[in-house]
Amino acid sequence: MTTFKDRSTTSTPPADAAGKPGTAGKFSLAEVVEILAGGRLPLLFTAYDGSSAGPPDASFGLDLRSPRGTSYLATGGGDLGFARAYIAGDLDIRGVHPGDPYELLKALADSLVFTRPPARMMADIIRSIGVRHLRPIAPPPEEARPRWRRIAGGIRHSKTRDAEAIHHHYDVSNTFYEWVLGPSMTYTCACYPRGSASLDQAQENKYRLVFEKLRLTPGDRLLDVGCGWGGMVRYAARRGVRATGVTLSTEQAGWAQRAIADEGLSDLAEVRYGDYRDVTDTGYDAVSSIGLLEHIGVRNYPSYFGFLQSRLRPGGLLLNHSITRPENHHRPQARGFIDRYVFPDGELTGSGRIISDAQDTGLEVLHEENLRQHYAMTLRDWCANLVEHWDEAVAEVGLPTAKVWGLYMAGSRLGFESNGIQLHQILMARPYQHGDVGELPLRPWWTP
Repeated sequence: MTTFKDRSTTSTPPADAAGKPGTAGKFSLAEVVEILAGGRLPLLFTAYDGSSAGPPDASFGLDLRSPRGTSYLATGGGDLGFARAYIAGDLDIRGVHPGDPYELLKALADSLVFTRPPARMMADIIRSIGVRHLRPIAPPPEEARPRWRRIAGGIRHSKTRDAEAIHHHYDVSNTFYEWVLGPSMTYTCACYPRGSASLDQAQENKYRLVFEKLRLTPGDRLLDVGCGWGGMVRYAARRGVRATGVTLSTEQAGWAQRAIADEGLSDLAEVRYGDYRDVTDTGYDAVSSIGLLEHIGVRNYPSYFGFLQSRLRPGGLLLNHSITRPENHHRPQARGFIDRYVFPDGELTGSGRIISDAQDTGLEVLHEENLRQHYAMTLRDWCANLVEHWDEAVAEVGLPTAKVWGLYMAGSRLGFESNGIQLHQILMARPYQHGDVGELPLRPWWTP
């Protein structure tokens, strides 16, 4: 949400809201924030000690309501401290709806750059805040354990630990997801055929795009790993494809199985509860992986692609659809708010790393494209759904969890818009023993 620059600020304390200079060596909470922001607060900040900083007529505001919030902000570091204070109710936002705080986050990202004060002033800041607020305190109960404490659930990306991570994110409540995702019950990026398309039209178009890229025809067999609520499975089955989905979420599996039965697709479609690594049947004509790679772990990419390739017949096609970074050299693991509240153990890397590992397992990459703008639009529409159903969502999952989702989706939208993260679809084939991939057209055969 914000960045930190290592540069000095003036040692002169800022004026308070009434225009009076602060007392040297002792700052109010608002003065501390203004010093750290280099005097460039893009919103109005108020605190429980009666102080305020920033433009009085600002469109957006932050209200620090309690000493506990100060401890969260001082010890959490970056977005995690902000999230803890906000989710616990110690930091209020003004000017935006909690289901879609996008405009406030954008104002912070565009204008707020934290600065490092000189050592002497930093000592005064610490004295003003109070040493007691620099000691970590228990986080809100919605927060997942830090990574070092998750070892009790198994090593990272073991089957048991992956199941717990999936449970944390996807087993919130099917009813809650119905309000956020809409009638399609489709998670991950949609693909908008035009700017005016609805969310449901865009999600249907995404399935159409995947279906066409995989060259599926009636009678073919499709394996959809990390199948969610079975949207791709049901889309394919409606078109005569024998589709099998697998998910580690009990809530998703139950919902998908009921939807398959309700649509009369049980003769062609099934969704299994379990780990994709437990799929034993082979010879599939196509495999789709839509939004699963983020949970796999980068060091497991070779075994992941090797396993999926082994489920395919020679000449079969694999489509991987996943969030990526815009480069390939940063450490892959997520930190802060996303790791503790949204995707425990999630890891992202660049599309180049994904393609390299897929190629090194013997898959032939046929095509790839970046759909990041589509994901920004998808998140915009999910936030709109959450706002529309806010009262019901809060009643279903509680205010803290609803706030987590509004913050996560709005922040992710900003990340896609600013090219901080991307969404890539990569189409691959399992070659025959002699190297070719069969009778594929010379150029892309799908409609964009």
